Amino acid sequence: MFGDRVLSGMRPTGALHIGHFHGALKNWVKLQDEHPCFFFVADWHALTTHYETPEDIEASVWDMLVDWFAAGIDPAKATVFIQSRVPEHAELFLLLAMATPLGWLERVPTYKDQIERIKDRDLSTYGFLGYPLMQAADILIYRANMVPVGEDQVPHIEMTREIARRFNHLFGREPGFEDKAKAAVKKLGSKRGKLYLELRTRYQEKGEEDALEQGRALLASSASLSMGDRERLFGYLEGVRRVILAEPEAALTETPKLPGLDGQKMSKSYGNALLMREEPKALTDKVRRMTTDPARVRRSDPGEPERCPVWSLHQIYTTQEVRDWAAHGCRSAGIGCLECKQPVIESMLREQEVWRGRAQPYLDDPSLLRSIVADGCDRARHAAQETMRDVREAMGLAYS
Repeated sequence: MFGDRVLSGMRPTGALHIGHFHGALKNWVKLQDEHPCFFFVADWHALTTHYETPEDIEASVWDMLVDWFAAGIDPAKATVFIQSRVPEHAELFLLLAMATPLGWLERVPTYKDQIERIKDRDLSTYGFLGYPLMQAADILIYRANMVPVGEDQVPHIEMTREIARRFNHLFGREPGFEDKAKAAVKKLGSKRGKLYLELRTRYQEKGEEDALEQGRALLASSASLSMGDRERLFGYLEGVRRVILAEPEAALTETPKLPGLDGQKMSKSYGNALLMREEPKALTDKVRRMTTDPARVRRSDPGEPERCPVWSLHQIYTTQEVRDWAAHGCRSAGIGCLECKQPVIESMLREQEVWRGRAQPYLDDPSLLRSIVADGCDRARHAAQETMRDVREAMGLAYS
């Protein structure tokens, strides 16, 4: 609605493992070539669960950023920033909290799940209850229309849409809205203005969804409009009040199942992760010791690849020809588990060599990393300030 923009972030957990790359970063690298992207370190989110150990956050932030750039995130293409360096996030979080029903936060599926699952920390705090609202503010402040998430995060995006809808309903009551919208139509020019009104009629009177999409595209491409007039015309097109906060869409991403060394979900907290920048010998040793099909007790025992965690790595790291060789060799006991793992190890070493090469300049000169992030924070803050100007005006807080 406000332009094609992608927003995504990660909590700072320090050095990342290969699951982070194949589950998120690989997709981010692709998206940065296709859309304007905002990628942020969610350090305030880290405090919602780790407020008792804030001393760990700073090092984790920089370690994670090195891995982002190692993965191929390009600061010349994407805006990379740290959440807490853009205080407008906190302001929008606060203002949204004024009108967000408490029940909406309490019904978020992950809230009760984590309260029950995480027993070693006290999560009975307002910060933890409100983290989905902070997440909504993170998205809405950049008027992002695409948020790449896994299926488990879709409820968060839907709640963000509800929060935007409620805000627009409550605060989009602009005095003289219709007159201002009609005046804005004239700014489109005679031909484009006539087309806009035709599309508006087709959508509102006949319910033609394609007319709505064409109208949105027309407005998005109208460079002569101010942000305020564009927002009014989006609302006028849809038959609603002024649209201040855009409703984002969840861009579902495929997340490959990457098991850890013991066959469980890969996680540093489980001690079973393969980091993105493992030393070659450490990576080789870890994969060689990795759990395999429990039925293969002896070298001569046939196995089943589908029962073996290493098979999931083959799906990502080897060719179909190699996978056919490995599957046949496993089922016939024609090859041993170490032989099966070798092509995976070789492919992972090649991948990590590239990552280590990209990371080295930032490790050699940490000021380079901080300078890039400072520039990204400035760009992000400029975009956030534009949104907050409109939010304050809508809520009656723009007085001087």
